[in-house]
Amino acid sequence: MNKNPYSRLFESVKIGPVVTKNRFYQVPHCCGMGHVRPRAHAAMRGVKAKGGWGVVSTEEAEIHPSSDLAPYAEQRIWDKKDIPALRLMTDAVHEHGALAAIELTHSGHNSTNLFSRIPPMSPNAQALNFLYPKQARRMTKKDISDFRAWHRKAALNAKAAGFDIVYVYAGHGMSVAQQFILPDMNNRSDEYGGSLENRLRLTRELLEETREAIGDSCGIAFRFAVDELKGKDGMQYQEEGRAVVELLAEHPDLWDVNVSDWSNDSQTSRFQPDEAYQMPYVEFVKKITTKPVVGVGRLTSPDLMTKLIEKGALDLIGAARPSIADPYLPNKIKEHKVDQIKECIGCNICVSSDNFTVPIRCTQNPTMGEEWRRGWDPENIKPKVTDQKTLVVGSGPAGLECAVQLSRRGYEVVLAESKNKLGGRVLFESSLKGLSAWKRVVDNRVHEILQKNNIEVYKESRLTAELIDELDIKNIFLATGSSWRKDGIGRSRRNRIQGLETINVYSPEEAVENYKDFNGPLVIYDDEQGYLAGVVADHLNDKNIEVIFVTPASVVSPWTDSTLEQKRVQGALINSGVKIICNQSISKIENDKAFLECTYTGTITKIPCESIVMVTERISDNELYDSLTQSKLEEKKQYNIKLIGDAEAPGLIADAVYLGHLAAQNFEADEADIERGMFMREMPSLK
Repeated sequence: MNKNPYSRLFESVKIGPVVTKNRFYQVPHCCGMGHVRPRAHAAMRGVKAKGGWGVVSTEEAEIHPSSDLAPYAEQRIWDKKDIPALRLMTDAVHEHGALAAIELTHSGHNSTNLFSRIPPMSPNAQALNFLYPKQARRMTKKDISDFRAWHRKAALNAKAAGFDIVYVYAGHGMSVAQQFILPDMNNRSDEYGGSLENRLRLTRELLEETREAIGDSCGIAFRFAVDELKGKDGMQYQEEGRAVVELLAEHPDLWDVNVSDWSNDSQTSRFQPDEAYQMPYVEFVKKITTKPVVGVGRLTSPDLMTKLIEKGALDLIGAARPSIADPYLPNKIKEHKVDQIKECIGCNICVSSDNFTVPIRCTQNPTMGEEWRRGWDPENIKPKVTDQKTLVVGSGPAGLECAVQLSRRGYEVVLAESKNKLGGRVLFESSLKGLSAWKRVVDNRVHEILQKNNIEVYKESRLTAELIDELDIKNIFLATGSSWRKDGIGRSRRNRIQGLETINVYSPEEAVENYKDFNGPLVIYDDEQGYLAGVVADHLNDKNIEVIFVTPASVVSPWTDSTLEQKRVQGALINSGVKIICNQSISKIENDKAFLECTYTGTITKIPCESIVMVTERISDNELYDSLTQSKLEEKKQYNIKLIGDAEAPGLIADAVYLGHLAAQNFEADEADIERGMFMREMPSLK
């Protein structure tokens, strides 16, 4: 066997008293499980360790009730009672030879304390970093002393829980340590304020005290945001960011460096398409410290990873989202299976899950978050039960995923697609401005299909009930997709908009295809309030189309707030000259005018409207399903028919992939097992 060209990625790295097995480092990331779902959390992190990650970290772990992040399901290490739950995670990680890391956190004014009801505290007395009419109080000297004691106690409890690496956290605007460092969050005049040396005093004390408490057996990591991407209004890597590194260069055992805030650190591919986009900000750190450095930037290419190691930019390849998209990424590189890596598409569905306080989801990896509840693993699936043949109709995200997983189980699969390309809705959406990375959903699965000898693919094959009867395949998965409504029915209204027959009405796909036909302003009506209308508006505006964006919502694309993009989405449209009209629904069309009704007052205004793009609701394409189930063929053949993806219920691409995977997993499964997976949940002990 040829030497692996990526062998440098599998070298060990010393982090204080501990040593990694390789350079793959899953940095702390939220997962919507935390202290609420410790078994699910342990199983998810365990799969990553199984997949080859050398270090696997928790999300932020609250060290005290005065830093209560409820309702968000983060980790807690308030006292010794939290140790057993955390031990589940360290045991799962250690089982596969990886190191376990924990990020100790006190969030200051980023805490709501809705559960504990303790007044939040921060370096300054200031408003909470949440839409909640409450302020944090200014920390006293005693508060600072107490905080240091809590942090030390939490470090000792982390050691008792089996963690190998313990973090001092100063990043994302989410930690007291960083809030003390930043001058706009610290206007103190005592020894903890003023000069940078004073603003760093607390961080230095935390590092020293953590080392004193557990440094004999645990590596001490320092997670620090070197730049806030605010220009001169915030910390910059060339100035105070660099100075912090210089002043603390040898204090931690590991530098984990990134940019703030969370929306900058986890930018979507829509607005930041480049891998390693953080390197210009963080690569200076290696030149200052002798300690190992880990950095991130949605790194998926092993060639780039190796280059970063060889040029001395990083010692460890950090990842959150790439480790979610493919927990087996390190093993695939090690086993010469680079072409099988499920590359992160940068959609931030994972982030949205934490923001909705539910277990983490992923567009590329439908098993993410289901490791404990359903026993799923991204690379291992139960074998077939019988030798029955299966038919998948439709090659969108649900159909492709279903076909791949049925094939992995060992079933013979026929995949039929009515068009000349595989991919369904992903082909359209990935053609839009900023979404090209989304095509990886199709490319990864089509690549695997081409390697299989138990999948027959038929393009340009529009099946009917009669043709299916001729195929004589009784197990049918219908991934026939959906289409956008053009009648105006959506979130804000359940009746058709009157007068649409008098103007040109387009679906998003039709508008993008026929943009050269538009004369005058084009109205995009967004009553779905997801992401697509904003993307289409941006895309068409780039084609020099005059766009008027109308929505009943109070902002453009409110869903994208959960993916950390909303400000960028609306800012991009404003900067490009798109006219935005919020809080308005369309009541009727008359004389080439759209009548807009204020969602709050009912006041009517009018705008020109000769052409309109409707982004409201979708209608599942169930014509084939109805034909099969309503004919005598079903009775004759006793078909086993399953609707999947948008054909079952329109949603996100991630939803479609999940439903396709679920259908393949549940095929020929025991009904009791199916129900158990659906309702399995963690219950608190009453002992």
